[in-house]
Amino acid sequence: MKITRQICIWTLAACLLPVMLKAQNASFNNFNAKGEQVTKFSKLGDAVDAHDGEVAYFNGTYYLYGTSYGCGFEWGHKDAPFCGFKVYSSKNMVTWTDRGALFNASTAVWQTRCNGNTYGCFRPHVIYNAKTRLYVLWINVYDNRVGYRVFTSKTPVGPFIEKAEPKLSLNTEMPVAGLNNGDHDTFVDDDGTAYLAFTDWRAGGAIAIEQLSDDYLTGTGKIVKAVTVTKTEAPALFKRKGVYYVVYSDPNCGYCSGTGSSYKTAKSPLGPWSEGIRISDNSCGGQPSFVSTIKLKGGDVFLYGSDLWNNAAKNESLANYYWAPLTFAADGSINPIECQNTVAVPNTPGKKENHNYAPGCDINNGLKRTQTFIANKSGILSAVSVSMFKAAYPDADLHLEIADAANEKILATITLASGKLSWSPGNVAVNTKVRVVAGKKYTISLTSAAKKGCYGLEYDRATKGTDSPKFIYNTTITAVRK
Repeated sequence: MKITRQICIWTLAACLLPVMLKAQNASFNNFNAKGEQVTKFSKLGDAVDAHDGEVAYFNGTYYLYGTSYGCGFEWGHKDAPFCGFKVYSSKNMVTWTDRGALFNASTAVWQTRCNGNTYGCFRPHVIYNAKTRLYVLWINVYDNRVGYRVFTSKTPVGPFIEKAEPKLSLNTEMPVAGLNNGDHDTFVDDDGTAYLAFTDWRAGGAIAIEQLSDDYLTGTGKIVKAVTVTKTEAPALFKRKGVYYVVYSDPNCGYCSGTGSSYKTAKSPLGPWSEGIRISDNSCGGQPSFVSTIKLKGGDVFLYGSDLWNNAAKNESLANYYWAPLTFAADGSINPIECQNTVAVPNTPGKKENHNYAPGCDINNGLKRTQTFIANKSGILSAVSVSMFKAAYPDADLHLEIADAANEKILATITLASGKLSWSPGNVAVNTKVRVVAGKKYTISLTSAAKKGCYGLEYDRATKGTDSPKFIYNTTITAVRK
């Protein structure tokens, strides 16, 4: 039996255009008022698809680097493709521009290195070398012994060119393509010296820190081992008022939605390091990913980020983010993290992120999601754009219908092939060529006969009633002469 759920009009423009505020800092949402995760969108209305990386700040612009999951990458699924690494830019952490891939990962070489048949490739981190005037990218791989590959670019958005395989002091005698060295962070000190903080899997998840060469492309052999003893990962290294801090996942827990964050301090990146102090039991529902030093005119901001993983679900492109500045006590200790729904961007007047949209995947088994709109002019409904995605390998296509709301007469049916849709929510535009009349009501419906998997939409979680949320769409009507 088919189920129809009627829901009211909501356009793309209405939900995504931010509200200008006077005499107020820009702000972004981690969660809505009910504490639920919300999606971050690009300027074009696509969900941001960059995970397990960092937010970096270069020359007055924020850059979000991360692993893409939109093409269907799934850790541990042998047939899953590698989607590569993406970068987004923003002036205010509210409006993000998709700047594309850091390099072409669709080649046979990169698919062999990083697809689901391997442990994968993760954790893009970018630093700037003032001497070489190059941006340096380190990524975590598992197809070689050292566990990393290094690239350079003249710009923070690439394209990044691979350099010689780096060398580090740990696990040099271990098997190639094994779990040797893992999640990492790159850090540049005030004097230009760079360091790599990383996870030593052969020691059961201990954190190590090694000084890098002058060009930041390899290790120097100057290293401190066992900063943490075991069962930790994902270090983030930074400096504040002459003191070095390393924040890390405590315990280690891949793709977990809620693991602890702890930190240690030292007077040198190479130690000795203090005992660990817990600052969060669940990292605001995620796993700690980075702490970025944002140097603003009003002072340094230490931006903490955690990945709000999708509980190791089959579609991690739906994972969101928690971002907020760390705060410090008078003695320099990091205050316990208090999870914030909304965060103001320091020294950045402007826009407020103002939406409550999050993904939901329930279109299958004939269920139909329907929304109405009223034509604002007579003419041809030339295009309909809906923010949609797929998950868990649906075994039937998706169908979009346009109908007359008064008599339910179907005016057009368009088939959207499963293979053409992304795993990450994004605008999908379809040509309809339906004649509409100004002031008349019409419906947009999506349905699928899929028995396995599902198709999803971005729903407004603020809509009253759990059975009828609004979803994001937009229509284009071309006026014609009668």
